[in-house]
Amino acid sequence: MTLMWIILATTVAGVLSISAAASLSLTVLSKMVDRMVSLSVGVLLATALLHSLPEAFTTPNVDITSLFVALLVGLLGFFILEKAALLRHSHHHEHDGHGHHHGHDKESAGRSGWVILLGDGLHNFADGILIAAAFLADPHIGVLTAIAIALHEIPQEVGDFIVLMNAGFTRTRALVYNFLASMMAVLGGVLGYFFLDSTTHLIPYVIVLASSSFIYIAVSDLMPQMHRRPRLRESMEQVVLIALGVALVLLVSEIAHWGHAH
Repeated sequence: MTLMWIILATTVAGVLSISAAASLSLTVLSKMVDRMVSLSVGVLLATALLHSLPEAFTTPNVDITSLFVALLVGLLGFFILEKAALLRHSHHHEHDGHGHHHGHDKESAGRSGWVILLGDGLHNFADGILIAAAFLADPHIGVLTAIAIALHEIPQEVGDFIVLMNAGFTRTRALVYNFLASMMAVLGGVLGYFFLDSTTHLIPYVIVLASSSFIYIAVSDLMPQMHRRPRLRESMEQVVLIALGVALVLLVSEIAHWGHAH
């Protein structure tokens, strides 16, 4: 019965966060993706640096140095993954006798979409293990944990949708792939239920790896795009939207913590 509750809670949490994020990203925000890249930078960096990494680094009995090693491995690993995709792309288009075709920039940017999906999947997997641990401790705590995680995920999923659309994904593809990534929470919940003793110590490392993907995409892919719009008005707009993204994550975190406490 507990396993069924875990599967239900992880599925509902994923569907709720995806639905809320999609309703914003695919309607209101899709009309101004270029501007919303700045918002996404704020959301991804705040999620990684103000929420996920502090959670990982304050886990009891965790080796801090090994977490920093995981962060370094994650950043370099995502660089290598993106580099491999770039090499394949460049090889495909060499000796074609002309300059880059229309849409080349979007195809090149598409690599960041796959990196963010991989990081999101890892993040959701760790969330699933956390939900399973909460249900095994107390079903009531499990429900509250699932609600808190669903709330936390909304701004991050908005950021993911913006990255995917900016990378050239269609609305349908962005929705389908984000949904598949969110279902990693169900896998994490099931594995957490059966192997909790051997999986809980992995949670901080999975969270750090997921965070490294958010930091990498924000710094290596999104910020360089923003530098291509150097005019003062655009720059001021970017700073405001980054701050708004950070504030959104902090606000949702406070709401989720307040709900969990009560």
